[in-house]
Amino acid sequence: MRSRAALSRFTSLLFLLSLPPVFSSSRPQWILQRVPVVLPQQTETRPVPHFLSPARLDVSSPCDPECHKRAPRPSYWDLRQLLAYETLHSDGQLTETAIGIYGFNPSSDSSPASSSGSSGKAERSHVRRKRQIFGHDGRFSIAGQNFLLKYPFSVAVKLSTGCSGTLVGDRHVLTAAHCVHDGKNYVKGAQKLRVGFLKPKHRDTQPSYFYVPSNFTNHVEGASYAPPIKDKMKFQWIRAKRTHVPKGWIKGNANDIGMDYDYALLELKKPHKRRHMKLGVSPSAQKLPGRRVHFSGYDNDRPGELVYRFCRAGEETSDLLYQHCDAKPGASGSGVYARMWDGRQRRWERKVIGVFSGHQWVERQGASQEFNVAVRITPLKYAQICYWIKGNFVDCREG
Repeated sequence: MRSRAALSRFTSLLFLLSLPPVFSSSRPQWILQRVPVVLPQQTETRPVPHFLSPARLDVSSPCDPECHKRAPRPSYWDLRQLLAYETLHSDGQLTETAIGIYGFNPSSDSSPASSSGSSGKAERSHVRRKRQIFGHDGRFSIAGQNFLLKYPFSVAVKLSTGCSGTLVGDRHVLTAAHCVHDGKNYVKGAQKLRVGFLKPKHRDTQPSYFYVPSNFTNHVEGASYAPPIKDKMKFQWIRAKRTHVPKGWIKGNANDIGMDYDYALLELKKPHKRRHMKLGVSPSAQKLPGRRVHFSGYDNDRPGELVYRFCRAGEETSDLLYQHCDAKPGASGSGVYARMWDGRQRRWERKVIGVFSGHQWVERQGASQEFNVAVRITPLKYAQICYWIKGNFVDCREG
């Protein structure tokens, strides 16, 4: 039965391959915009964390899209508090850094899409679902080092706390804040946090190979859905040197705003030597090719396997993107990305536009609704994360 299902899914993907390519006149393009400047100011030492609680591999919130849209817009001073951040060092020391915001207009503090929240009404569900799989399981296990070690799948990494992450710099990993901090304290294992890279188990292993048509990634992200040869792989681990977590997560995990800031950045002790994926300000879901988002992670129901999925984006707020991408705990922290035309570079470019946070359910008029939620990279978040990576604001003015 499983082989028959795999064959059926592969047949459907072959149909996608037969679709005509996107013509240049209708190319969805990355629109560069000037972003604010988020600069660190004074830094103070904080008490050493306890590292007692185990990491939660998923996070939930009772606040649905309408709840988020009704929330008051944070003021300039609110945003300074929310974007202040803690830094956990590998020796266990903890610091807190205040930030300043410059070149910022509060009335335009959202990605170009923040006002388009009504687009997902047709995708709302009034049926109670007990899993994070919505109907037919649309996930694909990526097998064979020819694909696992090839961009974009090679940017997905595993955290020693059980979550996933995405390479966004030569030694930087973007993940979810709840993977290292439960909203009250840093989780067990956060001090000695490691990042795992899938590599061949034997050096002399011959890579498996499958033919991939040149226009394949105009539609989907890989072709290892044919019956694959599973190469023996293992994780090679690199220790994290620093972990940055915004105070918006630490202060807000117990209320509605917490999920808006469920992101963190890890700095590794040494470069990983792989190609990373660029950051991008999250565009409106309506501007995404087919309204589609993608992400790959290490779902815990498929141990040792990299799992890729794509789906149609649903509702959105200025900070969150709701969708029904199939996922299981362990996938949280994965970088949500899109592929569009870069007019300046004259090429197709994938960019990380969000972080997969987890599962969200809410009771509305006596019925349960469920979503999977990603934290969108807004202009302010882009400025902050970019500064953490680059160490200066000059290279972070356009996103």
